[in-house]
Amino acid sequence: MRDGSSTHPEPTSPKTTIPGWRLILSDAGRLWASREKPFSPVATHAGAERTVDGDSLEALRAETDRQETFAREAEEQAAREQETREQKQEIRDRETPEREQAGQVIA
Repeated sequence: MRDGSSTHPEPTSPKTTIPGWRLILSDAGRLWASREKPFSPVATHAGAERTVDGDSLEALRAETDRQETFAREAEEQAAREQETREQKQEIRDRETPEREQAGQVIA
């Protein structure tokens, strides 16, 4: 039952929930969603938004999906970049002894 004092949409059912997000209905009737757990620092730095709004539940779902996708892609990109840095470092580490030996004068 809605008495106007609740800030959460009702009723609570799979159709009115977004897993991992807390739904809020503002006094003005606007729907908001706030992620229960913060995004990773990588995703946050890339611009993932923890709190979003929408004109309808469908629009809100679309926006939370967009934020989740954005965060996941940012984390995947960061992981690829880290892997590339590690591979380059491994190559440098293997080449360094060879370069040092090549420059030595053997008497």
